Amino acid sequence: MPIFEYRCNKCRTKFEKLVFGSSASVSCPSCGSSKVEKLPSTFGMSGVQHQTKASSACASCSSGSCSSCH
Repeated sequence: MPIFEYRCNKCRTKFEKLVFGSSASVSCPSCGSSKVEKLPSTFGMSGVQHQTKASSACASCSSGSCSSCH
């Protein structure tokens, strides 16, 4: 039973919701709108962002030993 983070497209409120199934309907607790967007998990994305920054900096040199490759 994962907890997902959502943002309401109507009032822009961010909230978390415990979801029991893929077909569960989610509505904003502030305004009641069902037009919500599931946000990417920051826990799951933290490693990806770090790798992306490092690989883009190291792509500028062929040896991988320049000052931007740390």
